[in-house]
Amino acid sequence: MRFAVAEQDTALAEAAGEILAKRAGSEQIRAGWPGGRTEDLDAVWRTLAQVGITATLVPEGPGGLGLDENALPPLMEALGRSGLPVPAAETVAVGAPLLAAAEAPQLSSVLDGSALLTVSLSSDAPVPFAARADLIAVLDHDRLRLFTRDEVHIEPLDSVDGSRGSARVAPRVGGGLLLAEGPEALAVARRRGVLATSALLVGLSERMLELTVTYVQQRHQFGVPVGSFQAVKHALADVELAVRFARPAVLAAGWAQAAGDPEAAVRTSMAKVLASDAAREAARTAIQCHGAMGYTTEYDLHLYAKRAWALAADWGGPAEHREFIARRLGLADAAGIVSEGAVT
Repeated sequence: MRFAVAEQDTALAEAAGEILAKRAGSEQIRAGWPGGRTEDLDAVWRTLAQVGITATLVPEGPGGLGLDENALPPLMEALGRSGLPVPAAETVAVGAPLLAAAEAPQLSSVLDGSALLTVSLSSDAPVPFAARADLIAVLDHDRLRLFTRDEVHIEPLDSVDGSRGSARVAPRVGGGLLLAEGPEALAVARRRGVLATSALLVGLSERMLELTVTYVQQRHQFGVPVGSFQAVKHALADVELAVRFARPAVLAAGWAQAAGDPEAAVRTSMAKVLASDAAREAARTAIQCHGAMGYTTEYDLHLYAKRAWALAADWGGPAEHREFIARRLGLADAAGIVSEGAVT
């Protein structure tokens, strides 16, 4: 049996990719860091919204595209390659469809990109992009509630990737608009967030590999390109192999979610593990092949590496997802896993 990404899903990703190629460079990435001017960054996000990316999983009735989770991997991979610091997973995969289901009046402003929305399904972790989001959805026990910026207390935090604008959020007790409640609804939303983040990591890995291959072809030592050295070739080949293993796992997770497969949770965790490992290996290898230059924040590569480190830990790190897979497969005792954390 042969599998391929559907034409409509490919078209959306290509449309987003064309915009990002023209308008999303290192200047826009750096604009997301503290002290940066976000006008151009916000304009790119609004343009992407006009193409329809924010409406990907929203039904056609409320103004969405009516696509399913199969559309997320190619679209998020394109966004990941760009490095654009926007709440793509939080808005496209999680927030927008929940707003549509709740018939929230804020949906239209999210779909046209005029309001920035972020979501967190963790009760204790910092909320990404909360430092500059207009709408923030956070957990209240087993309920996800939506708040406007003036309804919460926001405490900006330093993080490895400053362009994510992470912050601690303290909402008003008993306030907010209910978006989802109960373990099942929250599990569906969480799986979508994990899927989208995994695809972002694949895109980031590709971009770091691409930058490094170009660099080692141009950088000469002992009169020959650095890329001609066998050790460099093998290291980059390992990264390419890791990415090639991660991408189909992410596509499979998208299919499983869209099809309602009973093993969707396991497939999604497998995708996150492979994508996180690939991104970390890509970042480590890219920095090593760039030498001392790769360690400087002034060099563009480091912007992608920092994003990869942050996203690898977001929506559950590899260790957490490996533990969940082991428990589902009945391997927890054999693997010596004893902690109580789990991913649903």
